[in-house]
Amino acid sequence: MKLLDLQLRHYRNYEDLEIQFNPGVNIFIGENAQGKTNLLEAIHVLALARSHRTNHDRELIQWQAKTAMLKGNVERFPGKLPLEIQINATGKRVKVNHLFQQRLSSYIGNLNVVLFAPEDLELVKGSPQLRRRFMDMEFGQMSSRYLYNISQYHRQLKQRNQYLKQVKQAGKLDSVLLGVMSDQLIASGAQIIHTRYQLIQQLETWAQELHQHISRQKETLTLKYVTQVSVNDQTTVEEIQSQLKTLLEKSQAREQMLGTTLVGPQRDDLQFLVNDQNVQKFGSQGQQRTTALSVKLAEIELMKAQTGEYPLLLLDDVLSELDDNRQTHLLTAIQDKVQTFLTTTSLDGVAKQLIQDPSIFRISHGQVSKE
Repeated sequence: MKLLDLQLRHYRNYEDLEIQFNPGVNIFIGENAQGKTNLLEAIHVLALARSHRTNHDRELIQWQAKTAMLKGNVERFPGKLPLEIQINATGKRVKVNHLFQQRLSSYIGNLNVVLFAPEDLELVKGSPQLRRRFMDMEFGQMSSRYLYNISQYHRQLKQRNQYLKQVKQAGKLDSVLLGVMSDQLIASGAQIIHTRYQLIQQLETWAQELHQHISRQKETLTLKYVTQVSVNDQTTVEEIQSQLKTLLEKSQAREQMLGTTLVGPQRDDLQFLVNDQNVQKFGSQGQQRTTALSVKLAEIELMKAQTGEYPLLLLDDVLSELDDNRQTHLLTAIQDKVQTFLTTTSLDGVAKQLIQDPSIFRISHGQVSKE
């Protein structure tokens, strides 16, 4: 999978930009606040119809403009595919092959990306919410069914929580209505838990091999999916549904008292163990960074296995955060496989000998010139 070109109109600090990309490595170089991260973000938005930097689409529209537009042509089997996103103050509209899509789930997955930014080093030691977001964004690109289930679940969870708050305030419960809401939540939630478990098992396979490589065979990485139900390789969706139903019934009184749902995949987490020790709590900064890098590189391989094509890799000023050993493993792992876009303020300190024939784009004040 390759992104052949990108067109931006009134996007962030880009008035009007058309740019063609190298199928290998593309380097965006410039001082801070010139627009290089905006350009990388635009590729992320074109892929996922959302920014990794803000939840407010209005911030993506250039100051004093009413709309922003992003277009790009993707090369993937069986041929070239045009994508387009139009953003205005009230929302966004998306096109695939020049046709408007009614649902974002029909759009996402046509261009797959893996983003690695300095904040992704927080994947290991950050909050559980960060790791759930990681699972949802990455697994959603690989599976339209997962994306649909997670979308349904968030909507159902919001409705159920609103009702529980009403019950808490009024002290009056309609058990039939709550039962219907719970059944809907259970159906979507069980599918999510089942898919997460399956994909995490596969992710671990690649992450273990990569981690051993980077640590020079000194460390073994294990991924542990933390959820409220008991799940293994043989657990069926129906068995997960039964467990969720039991847990919801047991927690109903407490949920009414607190006004919120206490059971479900919104409480899940992902643990990282290095040599059987929780690296989130006991690992050194070096172990945490190696773990994050291993998981991100494993994600590329998992996406290839699930979709049949390698995703794009977006590296947002992350090379400066990695030592020579980790830089070398990162750049070697993607060599000749993954179209890569990286931002940097300087090529000093970058293992340039491992980057073959890159295209270098110098960025200044929202203007792009190719070197």
